[in-house]
Amino acid sequence: MSNEMMRRELKEAIEAGEIALQSLRIARERLDSAKNWGIVDMLGGGLLTSMVKHSKMDDASYYIENAKKNLQLFQKELKDVRVPGDLKVEIGGFLSFADFFFDGLVADYLVQSKIYEVREEVEDAIWRVSNLLLDLKEQYNKVEGA
Repeated sequence: MSNEMMRRELKEAIEAGEIALQSLRIARERLDSAKNWGIVDMLGGGLLTSMVKHSKMDDASYYIENAKKNLQLFQKELKDVRVPGDLKVEIGGFLSFADFFFDGLVADYLVQSKIYEVREEVEDAIWRVSNLLLDLKEQYNKVEGA
């Protein structure tokens, strides 16, 4: 592969990675908001609090799906530069059905646990994408200097 082609592929991978990283950070912020509302709900929030929490969870779910799409694009670009990209963010259900219909401490705890679990997965993906971006930028600078 020529240096020009390698630069172009690296640049595309870096741009896709930056977009994926930004969408992961937004998803993390939305999960934090859902987590905070979940704590309020566990401490005695009522139906309104539960509805706000579920709205925040739906919001977080939307941004997580967006992050997953951006990670898939990043993975595709990584293949073009022959960098293994094992990036995966699993979402699963937020147990909102159980929480809404069995609103009690156990269901609230299960929902809160799931929010924490997904947030940890997002945090891990942020770390991995950040490290891959550092590597890609280093490769780009080497190709640029050649």
